[in-house]
Amino acid sequence: MIHIAITILPHGEGLPLPDYATPGAAGMDAVAAVTETVMLAPGARFPVPLGFCMAIPDGHEVQVRPRSGLALKHGITVPNSPGTIDSDYRGEVKALLINLGDAPFAIERGMRICQLVPAAVTRAALTVTDSLDATQRGAGGFGSTGT
Repeated sequence: MIHIAITILPHGEGLPLPDYATPGAAGMDAVAAVTETVMLAPGARFPVPLGFCMAIPDGHEVQVRPRSGLALKHGITVPNSPGTIDSDYRGEVKALLINLGDAPFAIERGMRICQLVPAAVTRAALTVTDSLDATQRGAGGFGSTGT
């Protein structure tokens, strides 16, 4: 378990903090801190304010993921899923949502609109080389394994 400090912004006052809905939940549900209802038209995107800032510990990120019920029932998802909140970001956390459904969708204050999943980050050091080791797959890309 990691500890994440958060600061509530004025438009986030009175809203619940992100929280796990069940003991086995991987993500914390976060709610919209909009001050008025936002209508998200089919195909439109909107950065939904969550009403707080975070100080994520070094070596971690927080991923912003869609809620499966909103995706199934309304086509509401996170286009850059998962979105990443870096450990050195101190601005307001927002969930970029897109409406892939066929009807406008109302985003209302206090509505659970995304999940936040803390995750450890492994950093890489790149080494330039003239060749790579061979594998059975090789350079086969999209659909090359038959699916």
